[in-house]
Amino acid sequence: MLLSIHHAAIICSDYEKSKHFYVDLLGLKVIDENYREARNSWKLDLALPNGGQIELFSFPDAPKRPSYPEAQGLRHLAFSVDKIEPIVEHLKSNNIEVEDVRVDEYTENRFTFFADPDGLPLELYEK
Repeated sequence: MLLSIHHAAIICSDYEKSKHFYVDLLGLKVIDENYREARNSWKLDLALPNGGQIELFSFPDAPKRPSYPEAQGLRHLAFSVDKIEPIVEHLKSNNIEVEDVRVDEYTENRFTFFADPDGLPLELYEK
């Protein structure tokens, strides 16, 4: 039986830039960081507050994401938040573009989108 999502894996184009984004700007805590010489690749394990994780990888010559956001496969990652405004302001103050806050027509919860350094769509979803 499935219990929860354990982690989401993200391949980035610029490891240091993405590490700064996820650790310093989004505030995720580092669990472990390893350089895998055989693959010429970094792997950074990041803790989400609910126990889930994000694995951040760097692979040389990884292809770019085909389109935004409607490529087949994973569409976006959504983070739940208590209050959306402080996080939106924090992101904007760090020169990160954030879409206007919208209201989900079915749940009536508020949400917005922004992107990581490689254009991966990320969502803030207010509980």
